Amino acid sequence: MPRPRDEFIGKMKEILLRRRDALRKALAGDLSLLKELEQTSGDVVDFALDSVQDELSSQLAEVESRELASIDTALEQIKAGKYGECEGCSATIPIARLQALPYATLCIKCQRELEELGPDGVSWAQTDDTQAVN
Repeated sequence: MPRPRDEFIGKMKEILLRRRDALRKALAGDLSLLKELEQTSGDVVDFALDSVQDELSSQLAEVESRELASIDTALEQIKAGKYGECEGCSATIPIARLQALPYATLCIKCQRELEELGPDGVSWAQTDDTQAVN
């Protein structure tokens, strides 16, 4: 008889596969839309609107690409039998967290610690931006 966590992982795999397929279709549509926009010409206002649309589509495609990469990583973890294992401390990531974020790779504790560090690994709490710049 399968354990409840194993059943949960099977369901999450199905959800991740469906989301991956939807993102791939969306990205294909976004990229074809960008090509169509490049081929249109018009006055300055049309060009400005096209530029804004291009930027928004590009940003959306970037976000979707990052999510797609995260989903692929989660599917690889499922295949390797490591899905739901925190990459930071090797603890088991709670089911509730995986339901909220199916491609989570860190437990809440490790995620908080990561978020407390800035992009350069410097703690936001230790950063003092009140000093004068010389």
